[in-house]
Order: sequence, then structure tokens, then C-alpha cells
Amino acid sequence: MHRLNAWLRRHPMVADSAWALLVLLLGLLPDDSEHGWRLVVRYLIAVAVPLLMVFRRRNPDLTLALAVALGLGQIALNVNPAASSIGYLVFAYTGAAFGSTWASRLALGAGLAAGPLTLWRFADGSVDDQGEPIGPHYNVMQSLLLATLMSTPFVLCWAWGRLTRVRRAYLVELEDRAARLERERDAQAKVAVAAERARIARELHDVVAHNVSVMIVQADGAAYVLDNSPQQAKEALGTIASTGRQALVEMRRLLGVLRTAGTAEEYMPQPGVEELPELLDQVRTAGLPVDFTASGDARELPRGVELTVYRIVQEALTNVRKHGGPDARAKVAVDFGERELAVLIEDDGRGTTSEQLTGGGTDGLGHGLIGMRERVGMVSGSLDVGPRPGGGFRIRAVLPLKAAK
Repeated sequence: MHRLNAWLRRHPMVADSAWALLVLLLGLLPDDSEHGWRLVVRYLIAVAVPLLMVFRRRNPDLTLALAVALGLGQIALNVNPAASSIGYLVFAYTGAAFGSTWASRLALGAGLAAGPLTLWRFADGSVDDQGEPIGPHYNVMQSLLLATLMSTPFVLCWAWGRLTRVRRAYLVELEDRAARLERERDAQAKVAVAAERARIARELHDVVAHNVSVMIVQADGAAYVLDNSPQQAKEALGTIASTGRQALVEMRRLLGVLRTAGTAEEYMPQPGVEELPELLDQVRTAGLPVDFTASGDARELPRGVELTVYRIVQEALTNVRKHGGPDARAKVAVDFGERELAVLIEDDGRGTTSEQLTGGGTDGLGHGLIGMRERVGMVSGSLDVGPRPGGGFRIRAVLPLKAAK
């Protein structure tokens, strides 16, 4: 039944043709009230009304105007209403539901006038061409009441049509709103994809910059001591291999977000504050002395804050190895406060130039510091970077935390 209704809505002329056929059969029933040429006109009207009903939705304004003209002609020619006159109610509905503004007003006006005109012509003591009375005579109150009753079906059909128009407009608005929401959802999805790609780019930058710099330092050291200390060179090569494997694992994990959701369970967890000692050991192995201190009440942090702390320390130490010089030392301090977490990374190297600080210098585009700012901004924190008094460089990040219970 649902499919049948859907098919009929897509093919409205089929349903209209079925109703028109019924009205045609009713209009062609024998009637002895008309004779001669009026009988011919009666049958012509009985055929014309159903024919207009078939095309009423395709051309609502035209069919309504023709139906009104047909009704007025029937009244003017004194052709008695027949069973096919029920079709005029359909046109009152059609004008209100599908017609333009003027057609809707015409349907309402014709419906209001249908009762008085019919009463005046056929039931108010009028006479035919031979002078014989056509209908009974009514007083004023009776005429008003009867005219109102005769116009009421037309007005009700017109009101039904208006209700159908309003309901259809409401459904169209809902469909437009749903389509608009879908477009907005797609746009938000694209924005989310772009943000995720930017996050992946930052992650890859941190992973590659850190691990490759460690591998380069170890490779240079191995080449330097290869002849005099083969064992130390062997250890450096082992560090290069382990660092490369770690970088490969992290890159696979990051690039895995571009695959299907079904492989999500294969991804490794994001690094956090607990992995900082391993990171610092790796940096020390690469030849950069690093002191680490932690103060305050250490506790579990949100994963976003955990990852932010780890990446800031990783990127800062990478910058120390790249720009601090051969004798640079670094210090990392993490302070667990009541409402915030402070991370301080300092070094006593040669620092950086204003060109490198603002534009990244000639070896990059400043993606490291930009990534730090973006990460800190995502957790509503603050970042302070710049030269350190007495030489070197200083990075301090303050990340808000919930108050400890």
C-alpha cells in the first residue's frame, strides 16, 4: 500500500483520471429534467468537467478559469445541475492548493457566489422560456440560509486546499532545511578532515624532526669513532636502528588515521608525560645532556594535555640539538600545579636569531614553534618563547588543569 501511494503521488494524473471517470459516469446517467438542446449542453458539461479534472494539477490556473466559465455558462443557459457538478468542488480545492494567488482568490469568490447564483437561477421562483416556474420561492431569511448552505461545500473545499498548500510548503521547508543541514554537516566534515590533516602534519614533523636528528647525530658520531672505537660505533649504529624503528612505528600510527575505521584498534596509544624519561634518555644517548625535574602532585592528565607536553619537550630538545651548538646543555622542568601544568625547557646554547624565531630561518619555516603554539592553543594554554637571560633559549608552556579533588 505504501508503494502504491508513493507511485500515485509520482503520477497524479492517474488518480485524477480515475476520479474523473467516476464523475463522467455520474454525469452521463439518464435525466428527464432536460430536453432538446439543454440536454445536449448538459451532456457536454458532463464530459467537459471530468476532462478538466484530468489536467487540473498540470494547469491549475487554466482549468480553474475554464471551470468557472463553464459554471457561469450553465447558469446563463438554465441548464439544471447534474451529478457531474460535484466536479466544481474539486476545482475549488485545486485553485487553493495548486493555483497562483489570483486563482486561489478566484476559487474562493466563485465558491462564495455559487450558492446565491444557483439559488437565484434555479430555486427562487424563476421561470423557464415557456413561463413555467423552475423552482420554489423562498423568503429572504430562507434564501440567505439556503445560499449559505449551498456555498459551504465550496468554501470547505477551498479551505482544505489552503491547508494542503500550507502543509506542502512546510514539508518543502523541512526538506530544504534538511538539505541545508546536510550541506553544513558535509562542510563541517571537510573542516574536520582539514584540521585532522594539519594535526597529522604537525605530528609527522615532530616525529621526523626528532628521530632523524637523533639518527644524524649518532651517524656522525659513529663515523668519527669508527676507526678508534669500533664498539662505540656499533652502539651508535644500534641506536640509529632503534630510533629508525621507533620513527617508522609512529609514522605508521599517524598515517593509519587515513585508513578505514576498522583498523583503529591496531593504533598505538599517544605518548604522554610518562614517556618523557624514555625521550630524555634517547636525547642523552644522542649526545645532548639534559636535566629533568618534576614537582608537584603528579596525576593523570587529559590525553590532549599529555600529548601536548610530550610534543613540546620533544620539539624543544630537537631545536636545541639543531641550533644550540656542540656544548649546549638543556633542562626540562615539569610542575604539577593545583590548576595548571607548567613546562619549562631551557638551554645554555647559542640561542637563536630573530629571523629564526619569526620566520624559521633558512632551515625551515618555523613549523616547530608554530606547532607548539597550535598545540597549546588547542588546550587553551599559553606559550612563552624567546632568548634566555645569559644566553641560550627558553620555552615555557602553561596548560590549564581541573582543580584537584
